[in-house]
Amino acid sequence: MAAAAVPLYKRALRQPENVRLALKMVQEQGVGKTWRRIQGMLQAGQPTGYSAAGVVVATGEEVTGFSVGDRVACAGAGVANHAEFIDVPVNLAVAVPQDVTLDQACTVTLGAIALQGVRRTAPTLGETVVVIGLGILGQLTVQLLQANGCRVIGLDPEDSRLALARQQTGVLGLDPQNDPIVSQVAWHTDGLGADAVIITAAAPDHDIVRLAMQACRKKGRVVLVGDVGLNLRREDFYKKELDFLISSSYGPGRYDPYYEEGGQDYPLPYVRWTENRNMAAYLALLAEGRIDLSVLQPEVHNISEADVAYRRIAEATPKPLLALLRYPDGADARARSVRLPRAGGSPRGGIRTALIGAGAFAQGMHLPNLVRLRDRFELRWIISRQGAQAKAVARQYEVPAAGTEFDEVLRDPEVDLVIITTRHHLHAGMTLAALQAGKHVFVEKPLALQAAELDAIEAFYGADPAGKPLLMTGYNRRFSPPIRQVRDWLSQRSGPMILQYRMNAGYLPPEHWVHGEEGGGRNRGEACHIYDLFVHLTGSRPVTVQAQSLHCRGAQVRSDDNFSVTASFADGSMASLLYTSLGPQEVAKERLEIFMDGKLIELDDYKSVVLRGARAKPWRSNLAQKGQFEELQALANALRDGGDWPISLTEQLDVARLALSVETQIHQRPSEAC
Repeated sequence: MAAAAVPLYKRALRQPENVRLALKMVQEQGVGKTWRRIQGMLQAGQPTGYSAAGVVVATGEEVTGFSVGDRVACAGAGVANHAEFIDVPVNLAVAVPQDVTLDQACTVTLGAIALQGVRRTAPTLGETVVVIGLGILGQLTVQLLQANGCRVIGLDPEDSRLALARQQTGVLGLDPQNDPIVSQVAWHTDGLGADAVIITAAAPDHDIVRLAMQACRKKGRVVLVGDVGLNLRREDFYKKELDFLISSSYGPGRYDPYYEEGGQDYPLPYVRWTENRNMAAYLALLAEGRIDLSVLQPEVHNISEADVAYRRIAEATPKPLLALLRYPDGADARARSVRLPRAGGSPRGGIRTALIGAGAFAQGMHLPNLVRLRDRFELRWIISRQGAQAKAVARQYEVPAAGTEFDEVLRDPEVDLVIITTRHHLHAGMTLAALQAGKHVFVEKPLALQAAELDAIEAFYGADPAGKPLLMTGYNRRFSPPIRQVRDWLSQRSGPMILQYRMNAGYLPPEHWVHGEEGGGRNRGEACHIYDLFVHLTGSRPVTVQAQSLHCRGAQVRSDDNFSVTASFADGSMASLLYTSLGPQEVAKERLEIFMDGKLIELDDYKSVVLRGARAKPWRSNLAQKGQFEELQALANALRDGGDWPISLTEQLDVARLALSVETQIHQRPSEAC
């Protein structure tokens, strides 16, 4: 709530990296589209909550260790949201011990964060540790240190929080606004200073870290758990040779998608305390009575009173340290969608459409284009993995239904078209399911990541797709205005062509989802756009394809980020793609050269097209025009007027198979690599 109340310009000053992204977007897409995208994301908001406890109502096919009816505690922003039903990966859920109530267990995330901060401090029996900030994290940290046999000094400017901390045996509470902290700490440590300081405060003040370092003894350590100003000064820690450590949330595994989303655990002998094991350890301490939440006087509110709970946290004096939201028992586990009133009243009469996957790309590109084409498309559903996000997007675009269950869309007879914009590994399965349900499908590229998936889609259509639902893969570049100009110039060619395409793709870190199983890599996920362009411009089928990639011993250069592809086509043309992540950002991302009939066509980043060797007016635009709007126009025309598909089934299958062939070849490591 506090973040939502901060003006946009102040949030921008706090996050300069987002300002840089916005400026780059303005350069590529223009001020209007960038502003609409930012406003849309702000209006959609973020799911609230990151710590929960409840009862298992269903488990995934590969889940072990959990059964329906088990009590579990769950963690994770975007996962353990405030909602009746949440979908949680196995490493972000732990069983609740018998002696722990769900009211207690729902604090598991806070407890794991505090516990990880203590682990980073590595306190030993009898040490004196200062805790700066006695909010809920600070109070839990105090109790954990007490359980570890440490002497604790707590600092906080609020009397009520100091009083709570002082209820713990042997805890000294000090007010940094009135007490001489450094001298007081020295007095209570025989002049040595604190062995360690844990910062659990949340304030922009840079002096908090200075105070922590000044209160430490020589060779002590300072551990940052909270969010404070970090304008460090050398003199504060150089002479004492202090260690300054950061505690990253709940522990090892945090922010690792393979651990959190993929369910890959770290071996216990090598990583003793993961975030999941920290969660379990915290619940065990609750069960043993080593952590006592009752002294923190938690307030419990029914979910219908959530506004009261938030208002108490924001406005009450003193503010409650802990507010719990309780949901009614016996909720219907099938109620995974909501129906929202539409401001416009009656349906608009367009193609009845469901959008599956309401991520950044869908919100920034497809949804604004669908609004522009509201006379042709009528949005009926928004489906997203996060129910709160689906509901927020549905409200923003006045869509009458929102939920998390794809099957509900398939069962809805009032849906004609399904637009799939999920992560790549879901595309083929969702596409086939929608086609089998009688829905037309627009699926963002890639159509499939595996040959078997592609074979299943082809088998659905059999020898003749006539009379079956339309399928369109989102190869938007072929519909762009500059490519239409290129096609017009090529219509008069008398012989084969040579096409040379350069994709200066830019670097993505190894942990980016595109590189993982959900993305399938940049060849299948992005380069397929260019293979489709080759098929479109030649107007013929690929005959052969050869691919090579860089293979280096170091991990800094990926073979699936840096490769070249050469394909021949039935009309005698030859096309090549150079795809690389090694180039500089200031160089245009995409460039195409076409040689034919003594002429040269040059396409520069979808902002200009020039024909050389003949008199022709060049095509130019201040912004890149890549055809996302035009492809939806073509889709609407095909569905409403009938006729040919915007992209034939043969072309879609050919492009997907070409990408799969390239994928196999670029991962074949040569006998000698750099």
